[in-house]
Amino acid sequence: YIVSQESSPPAHHVDVPHPGPRDWVNLIGLVAIWGSAFALITVALRSFQPIHVVAGRIIIGAGFLLVVMALRGASLARRPRAWGLYTVMAILGNALPFFLIAWGQQRVPSGVAGILMAVMPLTVVVLARFLLPGERLDAWRITGFVLGFVGLVLLTGPEALLEFRGEGAVFWSQLAILGGAVCYGLNVIVARRFPLPDALATSAGVLLVAGIITGGVAGVVADDIDVADIPASHSLALLALGVLATGAATVLYYHIINTAGATFLALINYLIPVWAVLIGIVFLGERLTTMNVVALAVILTGIFLSRHRRAAG
Repeated sequence: YIVSQESSPPAHHVDVPHPGPRDWVNLIGLVAIWGSAFALITVALRSFQPIHVVAGRIIIGAGFLLVVMALRGASLARRPRAWGLYTVMAILGNALPFFLIAWGQQRVPSGVAGILMAVMPLTVVVLARFLLPGERLDAWRITGFVLGFVGLVLLTGPEALLEFRGEGAVFWSQLAILGGAVCYGLNVIVARRFPLPDALATSAGVLLVAGIITGGVAGVVADDIDVADIPASHSLALLALGVLATGAATVLYYHIINTAGATFLALINYLIPVWAVLIGIVFLGERLTTMNVVALAVILTGIFLSRHRRAAG
């Protein structure tokens, strides 16, 4: 859901220095879609199992992108190397993190899940140091990461660190969501290390592979569901996850990169967690504690500091 400035476009791309009003509208739209995804997951989980939510949204999203490609006369890649990368990115960027987040949100409010996912850019900062040539950790990035960790401790509660003995289901759910953030970070590293030229074809191919994987797993391990007993609102939440948060958001994401640049797009790192919190409060009646607000502020400050060197340069 959340994009780091580390996930830069191909080298030939040049950022647009002055985004226009339409770019801001598109950015707000993307924030609204991705920031609302956590609430949609919470609603969908009231009738569907986590694996159903994951497989459903990916298959719907893949179908949406394939239709877009057909309308544009585009085609999927044919090289085996590309499909090998699609498979890796499907697991790291979709199948595994989607499941970890959905499983975790069975016990974690959507707003808190949005805050937890805000650490994704910080994980990229650290992972890039070890997995990408030429990347280094300067004082600003180290400070940002430390602040992010402090924010996580404040969010989960210091006592949660004592629950590794198998107790505390909520903490393990929070840990699963953090695992999803790490998966996204790894996927960013893969995308930077092995860039593919056609963004739309890559997105459609990745979702197609992820849909095959998660659909197969769901068919084997998931219990049967009586569709007739599922409220329409729960089904609509799953449909919106697929069409909007998984399919349309991908198209909008690359459109913003092309028109306004990756640096401008990186603003969503600050906006999505706040939007997720507000949606949870307004539509789901979730409560936000003072410590949640403090943790969010500390984590966002950590993201800001971790970007300081590149913004200054």
